[in-house]
Amino acid sequence: MRPSRKALRRAYQGLVLLSVLALAPMTWAWLSSSGHRVTAEGAGWTARVPPAQAALVLGAGLYAGRPSPMLARRLDVAAELYHAGKVRALLLSGDNSRKEYDEPTAMRDYLRDRGVPEAAMVLDYAGFDTWDSCVRARQVFGARSVTVVTQEFHVPRAVTLCRTAGLETFGAGDDSSRRWAGVTYVYAARELFATAKAFADAKVLDADPVFPGPRETSLARALTEPRP
Repeated sequence: MRPSRKALRRAYQGLVLLSVLALAPMTWAWLSSSGHRVTAEGAGWTARVPPAQAALVLGAGLYAGRPSPMLARRLDVAAELYHAGKVRALLLSGDNSRKEYDEPTAMRDYLRDRGVPEAAMVLDYAGFDTWDSCVRARQVFGARSVTVVTQEFHVPRAVTLCRTAGLETFGAGDDSSRRWAGVTYVYAARELFATAKAFADAKVLDADPVFPGPRETSLARALTEPRP
């Protein structure tokens, strides 16, 4: 038996509604971050970045204990911001949930080899996802303004989450599609689901980070260190 025209219309309307609901979080992230992000490519890109207290660098995996290629690019961008005088400190936020896996320390070692002084780097060992990193930057480390550094496809969600967490936020994104097109498109597609979770965490649940404290003073100390 063929479905009636009324049933088909309702099914079509249901699919349209589901599509709108699926795209709503992406629209929220793109609109909320509009005017607050830049692609970290080309000569003079740092001139388009406003000054901030710190660059918030989000972890992106390790290979054999060293930053993955995408994470290394994030760290290169953060080093450029520091050397250009756009930030006074680097807040390195990553996963250290297992003793043998330590993203923040690997990030620090990479940046130290690129001329960033250790006194300017602050390590957040409990940045398990973007929302946790943003909330902890504000509540645990006391940051007020950050330039969040990640890949371009991730910047709208990262900027929006940090702004929702109460941070004055700008985003600098590496255009990874120039180097790793296939992987970038896979990650970009995953943003649809990641942004839906982010919307739920930030706007519906107002979720606490996995480790919400205690308050740390390491960022305040780094901000008072004289630049070399």
